[in-house]
Amino acid sequence: MSMEMFFVFAAICIFTHIIRSLYEILKHKEILKPSKLSFVIIFITMAVLWTSWIVLCCLDVYRTNLPYVIRYFGISLAVIGLIVFLTALFTIKTLESYQGDLITKGIYAKIRHPMYLAFILWLIGFPIFFGALFFLFFLLYLLRISYFGDTWKRKN
Repeated sequence: MSMEMFFVFAAICIFTHIIRSLYEILKHKEILKPSKLSFVIIFITMAVLWTSWIVLCCLDVYRTNLPYVIRYFGISLAVIGLIVFLTALFTIKTLESYQGDLITKGIYAKIRHPMYLAFILWLIGFPIFFGALFFLFFLLYLLRISYFGDTWKRKN
């Protein structure tokens, strides 16, 4: 595939991330009320986002041939992330309509934010599996910003 395809999928990834962010802002400001329709729309948006991320890892310009052991480690992380995500999803049954206290059953009894853990495992696992060096370095950069941003917030 060509560089044009890379930029098309990058645009899709960014656009779906913007949609998800706008939804969260509108929900937080109580402009938009969560409903089954909004849940379906956001679920589809997130599926497109993650699909575009996987395709982008495949199209990485700086791909390298990693040893099979490392590649299988990467796909194992992604599969574990999928299992954690599905377990968390079925624990709360629906993401948007839960109206209770802190969930302390199922996987939430062991992991405070299992869906975040699943996303992190996907973000790390797929680039390792595909040998996508650009996305691995991009993730390290994001983690550095996140860590130092939190450290700076605590000091100020």
